Amino acid sequence: MEALKRQAAARALEQVAGGMRLGLGTGSTARHFVDLLGEKVRAGLKVVGVPTSEATRIQAEQCGVPLTTLDEVDSLDLTVDGADEVDPALDLIKGGGGALLREKIVAAASDRMIVIADETKWVDALGRFPLPVEVVPFGLAATRRAMERAFAAAGVSGRIELRKGGNRHVFVTDGGHWIVDCRLGRIADAPRLASLLNAIPGVVESGLFVGLAGTVILAGTSGIRVVERR
Repeated sequence: MEALKRQAAARALEQVAGGMRLGLGTGSTARHFVDLLGEKVRAGLKVVGVPTSEATRIQAEQCGVPLTTLDEVDSLDLTVDGADEVDPALDLIKGGGGALLREKIVAAASDRMIVIADETKWVDALGRFPLPVEVVPFGLAATRRAMERAFAAAGVSGRIELRKGGNRHVFVTDGGHWIVDCRLGRIADAPRLASLLNAIPGVVESGLFVGLAGTVILAGTSGIRVVERR
């Protein structure tokens, strides 16, 4: 599986040109892209990157990739990131690694977003993977009730579970928020659910990435498949 992820990352790297400002994703597949990008930088490629998490920032610095911030540049040429699920509309579920807020900010600031993944991430409809939702700790019970109403309005239902870290303490994002994972099953209308969740005051951001990915690169045992947004 790691070899497939690296193949997808290598294909995405072909879209990187000198002088680009890049969004650097978070997660197991994005790590391969940052590693390969570092090799190119050490060979002379001139780019700057904006990391989507502290983990990616540390990795990029170790790989020698120059970094900047969205306070210092007004836009990015390209973001390359992974996904937990991708559907035929190229809508995504992201956030399994806990970086969904920064990932979405960076993707939205980019002219293009390329998603790299192994073929197991391709699904007919989103929802097999639990939907992460980043929330403010204050008033969590009220936020959960509002989320349940949003689920009902979108025609889905399921368990809402507060994410715990490896030490069984509450998982805290880089932004100081919590994440609830929502086991909803099939999400028939991802754009509607995303809109409903984003209207809840206690919700910081949902892991539904709607309309952001322009290209998906899927690596499988039979090779690379590239899917473009129609």
